[in-house]
Amino acid sequence: MPIYALGELAPTIHPDAWVHPDATLIGNVHLAAFASVWPQAVLRGDSGGIWVGERSTVQDGTVVHCTDYHPTRIGADTAVGHNAHIEGATVGDRCLIASGSVLLNGSVVEDGAVLGAGAVMSFNGHLPARRMALGVPARVREGYEVPEAMVSGVVDNYVARIARYRAGLRRLD
Repeated sequence: MPIYALGELAPTIHPDAWVHPDATLIGNVHLAAFASVWPQAVLRGDSGGIWVGERSTVQDGTVVHCTDYHPTRIGADTAVGHNAHIEGATVGDRCLIASGSVLLNGSVVEDGAVLGAGAVMSFNGHLPARRMALGVPARVREGYEVPEAMVSGVVDNYVARIARYRAGLRRLD
């Protein structure tokens, strides 16, 4: 798997975390226990750093980056869907950053919130706890509160996949 140091910046990966062989980690990237990073995801910590919390998943094709002023922090029990882009943002615990969404510098997604599929939260955006934002630009869906258990099934599924992939993934070419 492509895991690179950049000068003195080197990834730290908890022994219980999973990084797919076709994912790429560069520089100041930190994965907690049972975090998972899937095929073609790129986490490039060439400046402010990237942290992925316990039991969180960064799915296929996702790009996670940071800046000198805005590190990227993804909390625990959070799912980042396929082909998402997170750059210099803070994501709380038990969140869903859905497939194809974009979350940019200085933005904050509080605990239990959902950024819907394809939504774009531009610079310094804010998504309050247990709220959902949809669209381009992302707007909070008024009157809707995200159920506390909404993300837990996705997270549990990806934690279970770690053991399956460790035991059975093999390259055939």
